[in-house]
Amino acid sequence: MARPLRIEFAGALYHVTARGDRRDCIYVDDYDRTLWLDILAMACARFRFTVHAYCLMSNHFHLLVETPRGQLAAGMRQLNGVYSQAFNRRHHLVGHVFQGRYGAVLCEKEAYLKELARYIVLNPLRARMVSSLDEWPWSSHGYVMGFHPSPPWFDARYLLSHFDTDMNTARGNYLAYTLDGLSARRPLDEVQHQLILGEIPEARNRKRNAAHLDCSEISRANKTALLPSLCSYFADGKDIKEGVIRANATGAFTLSEIARACGMSRRTVCRVIQSGKN
Repeated sequence: MARPLRIEFAGALYHVTARGDRRDCIYVDDYDRTLWLDILAMACARFRFTVHAYCLMSNHFHLLVETPRGQLAAGMRQLNGVYSQAFNRRHHLVGHVFQGRYGAVLCEKEAYLKELARYIVLNPLRARMVSSLDEWPWSSHGYVMGFHPSPPWFDARYLLSHFDTDMNTARGNYLAYTLDGLSARRPLDEVQHQLILGEIPEARNRKRNAAHLDCSEISRANKTALLPSLCSYFADGKDIKEGVIRANATGAFTLSEIARACGMSRRTVCRVIQSGKN
């Protein structure tokens, strides 16, 4: 089965999730939650990550993280790997703690940071685990509201700067905005190809991601997210046969899709592709 594509570049913002294997709990008690936060702090220090929001649930977590130097995969490998070892050691278990790979959606920072931050901290309220945000200490809400001093890896000030220049006013506006999110749409419903939220030029730069696009393990849907639309290969003035060969070379489109886009039969498309190999 094709693996999800990971697009990494300096300054990227991701919504990251990881769930327990077989939906089992990944935190048994508050010690586990504290341990996870300690390991997150170490990963952030090593890879220079900045966290804008997070929430620890019972069998999964949400993380809104910015990677000034890229390296999301390396940082998540440390976070999930070290925590899994510590969790199993403490609870005398063996095997996987997390269900497969973590999920990571690349997000347009300015357009979606506020929405994602409130979506993340509202999870315990939506799940009816608490009756107010203040009752759940295992999210970033307390840092944003100033109930506790922020650790070095968490940036409350940048989020609050979107609400006002005065911190007290900003916190009031942030709280009202966050609670309004209970009746708002989920921002993740707008994710394209299970990969991208918003418009991100770096993610669509073929040269930057050429190595990923050539990888046979990457799903066709993920490749399509990074490429021009299929019809652009057959725009006015372009050679149709050349367009067929170029579109096929990406590995992102089926022969039937190419045939429909260029107005040829599937058999003719196959002949054009074969002629290009000779």
